[in-house]
Amino acid sequence: MNLSNPLSKMTRLGMQHAGAIVVSAAAWVSTAAYAAVNDLPGGPAVNQLNLHPAVTKIAEEQIWLHWFVMAICLVIFLAVFGVMFYSILKHRKSVGHKSANFHESTAVEIAWTIVPFLIVIGMALPATKLVIAMKDTTSADLTVKVTGIQWKWGYDYIKGEGEGIGFVSTLDSAHRALSDAGGPKTGEPVDDYLLKVDNPLVVPVNKKIRIITTANDVIHSFAVPAFGIHQDAIPGFVRDTWFRAEEVGDFYGQCAKICGKEHSYMPVHVKVVSAEDYTAWVAAKNKEAAAKADDPAKVWTLVDLKARGEKVYAANCVACHQADGKGAGPIKPLDGSAIVLNADHNAPIQVLLNGAAAGAMPAWKTLSDTELAAVITYSKNNWSNQTGQIVQPADVLAARK
Repeated sequence: MNLSNPLSKMTRLGMQHAGAIVVSAAAWVSTAAYAAVNDLPGGPAVNQLNLHPAVTKIAEEQIWLHWFVMAICLVIFLAVFGVMFYSILKHRKSVGHKSANFHESTAVEIAWTIVPFLIVIGMALPATKLVIAMKDTTSADLTVKVTGIQWKWGYDYIKGEGEGIGFVSTLDSAHRALSDAGGPKTGEPVDDYLLKVDNPLVVPVNKKIRIITTANDVIHSFAVPAFGIHQDAIPGFVRDTWFRAEEVGDFYGQCAKICGKEHSYMPVHVKVVSAEDYTAWVAAKNKEAAAKADDPAKVWTLVDLKARGEKVYAANCVACHQADGKGAGPIKPLDGSAIVLNADHNAPIQVLLNGAAAGAMPAWKTLSDTELAAVITYSKNNWSNQTGQIVQPADVLAARK
């Protein structure tokens, strides 16, 4: 779709650069005080006031439209208040002017009807063209379903190269620990603080990527400012958007809906790579998936299941149930839990498969039988829970049926 505008590209770039200079002047003055903190390429900058640098045509058009409308508003502001203050100063009673008595001026009424109409049309035309382009998700090279989960993102590649790949992206555990400790210490900056994840979304450069959003629990919102995308993820519904990144690199966003107590720990990290690197990544992920395809009939030892379960717990459970298993607030503790200690293995299996507490405890059906068996075994044999009980993958498989 052609996104050309009535202004020349040089004029548009000039408007963008002039605006960036104006809104960044105040930030420059105070940057020296925070010299230890650096701008994050593809993410927020220190004392950022302007919009993110665009890496897609859509984002570039959004920035142009922003400054175009801002310029119109500034002209209207100066014209209205200029006339008002001129009239107050030059036609005040103290210099001998007397108030005029008139009404029903046809020329004035025509002017104040036609001029606003033209202004609205002038703003609506480029805005409408941009909105239509933003919703044109046809002819995508790659389609990814993005699922919002409290509090992480699930990515499933459902069409195009990499079809069948799926994984969950969670805030890096080191950053979560850093946050629990009060944040980065002075002089020790972490430029991607609370934006680093264990599994970023990987896409090829210069390819049209269609994003289909939904959610498992509450409303989330998938937003990456550098791409110009911001799409709600609603349980029971699907919405879509798209982007075509023109630069390789790492780009960041966040869930843009207040989705619960862990809302600030739900970042988006998109890694844009070359076509060759993307093909290599797809091959590596397929190989990794094949290696993780555990045989549910395999009988595991307690030691091996605990080691596997510790990793699953750290990636999926620790945010709510805590590293010590004590829980927090309304989150029930696993240490000493009757369900965990019960010799009936079906109870914890059903909780993990189907969720509990009206969705407060989410379902974890996406985890493999081995992963579920491992994390249950880990909880039964960690902290003060030294039951010696073992849950095998076959037990979980039987409960799924």
